[in-house]
Amino acid sequence: MDTDDVKPGFTQLRLEYSRDQYILEFCEEHNGKHYCSSALWKGNILLHGGDKGKTIHGPCITDKTGDFDFAFSLHCETWISSAVNWITRSSRSWPSHNVTQSIINHGVLFVPIGVHGSPKEDLEWRVSFSVAEKLLINTFTHTQLMCYALLKIILKDVIANDDECKDLLCSYFLKTIIFWISEELPSSVWKPDNLIPCFMRCFSRLVYCVEHSVCLHYFIPENNMFENKIEGRARDVLLKKLNTLHSYGWQSILFSDQISNFDVAMWNFPIEPFTLYVNDVEKIVQSSNLYIANCSLESYSELDIFNTGLLQNIWCHHSSLKQIYAYYISQRCSILAQRLPFAGATINNKNQYKQYKSCLSTLLTNVYHDAVSGWLMVASFFYKTKQYRKALHIIRYSLSKCTSDKLFFGMTLSDNYYQLLKLLSFNNKSVVYLLKIMFVDCIRFNENSALTPDELVMEGCNNEYYIPSTAYAYFLSVLCHYHLNDVRHCQDSIQDLKIVIGERYLMSHVRITAEAYTLLGIALQLFGDKESARQAFLQSLEIYTDESNNSAAMRLL
Repeated sequence: MDTDDVKPGFTQLRLEYSRDQYILEFCEEHNGKHYCSSALWKGNILLHGGDKGKTIHGPCITDKTGDFDFAFSLHCETWISSAVNWITRSSRSWPSHNVTQSIINHGVLFVPIGVHGSPKEDLEWRVSFSVAEKLLINTFTHTQLMCYALLKIILKDVIANDDECKDLLCSYFLKTIIFWISEELPSSVWKPDNLIPCFMRCFSRLVYCVEHSVCLHYFIPENNMFENKIEGRARDVLLKKLNTLHSYGWQSILFSDQISNFDVAMWNFPIEPFTLYVNDVEKIVQSSNLYIANCSLESYSELDIFNTGLLQNIWCHHSSLKQIYAYYISQRCSILAQRLPFAGATINNKNQYKQYKSCLSTLLTNVYHDAVSGWLMVASFFYKTKQYRKALHIIRYSLSKCTSDKLFFGMTLSDNYYQLLKLLSFNNKSVVYLLKIMFVDCIRFNENSALTPDELVMEGCNNEYYIPSTAYAYFLSVLCHYHLNDVRHCQDSIQDLKIVIGERYLMSHVRITAEAYTLLGIALQLFGDKESARQAFLQSLEIYTDESNNSAAMRLL
């Protein structure tokens, strides 16, 4: 083995002596030394293989029908020095001493393939531990095998369906991850009762490996198998997909058709037809009538709606109806809190403190119906009371909830949403539950609202506003950093605001999109960039031309 200037896990094979001249047909001479060429090795086998139509496929020879790959490897009967640390590292409960000795006694294989793009690629051979890995898998408990199988199912049926991700991961990486975790955990942990925790531990490790672009070879840790492979945009897309799947815990396996197409009746899952479920959701998010109805409720007495809903919730015995009442009670709390007087930045007496606590507790109830817009209203409260750092902390939390799987009025459902709803349908989740965990509402400031930031108020006229939550989050972040004299983060927030507006992220209706541009104009104006602010206001008017209901028109005067 000649491993100088060769990536760990690979080697060159230098010929020292041979009585058979035939071996020279596989060799290339460099600086007076002969090296066995992996390329010539495969080419010679292909040439003298008998059947025509065979092709070279990576390290293998593929038969003419494409059904079989044959890997003609060389056997090294001794354990190699680059993997010697594994012997002492693995002297724990797993693998056992006998298995370790069997692996060492077998040695390794040299597979005819080099590092892709290497100047010595045709002379390099990959060190293969396939027999050792087979011996390790033979020691697996049923739980370890299940974890491996479930990871492979997710890889094959879910991740590989995405064109940008399908060629990034392979089952060998998953096997490697389970080897490492098996070495770390006592064998007693791998039992049926712990299947879900063990599976999630393996899944979490996979996410970690992709996030940090590192997956160390089990026998030769110096070989990072993700190097020059899991990186750039492809890595970001893969990581986003993995994080989304991981957020559903063990239920992520239900995204697999071969799992979800089982006869689930035997599992006693209370499932309603998937198609009907998706149709219901699609009708909700695309219903103009429902959107208008939600907005129209604000024209009625908020206190009457709140009290009526509260009484109905107490008296009602039907769980679905109770959820609906609770949802709308929470939604109304946002409107109710905006009507409550509070002392602003100063709390000088007991009465003012009582007002402060009343407004805050009402806003916290509002969080129940939508974590994004609900918490942003709480952030507005802290901003109005000049508690800017608290506001920023809550804004960051709200933005963490603005994931790509969220629903909003007026959207068109993509394939990803269909897959997500398919998962939810297995849990028989109600529409109200769906709205609560997946729906992002816009920020609604009523006329003369006590929570409207002063920067939005024009000449003492505190109008009503309908603002997309994502745009408002970054706008409020700009205001907080501005008052904290944090110029760099202020500029960063403005850039983030531009990005979400450019992508129309979680916004669809014309009016609220126009309001997002108005927010951008105000932020730029506040920062002293008057010309860019003017362009933002003009863009707002171009999108929503009703000057009587678009404050951008007045801001241009």
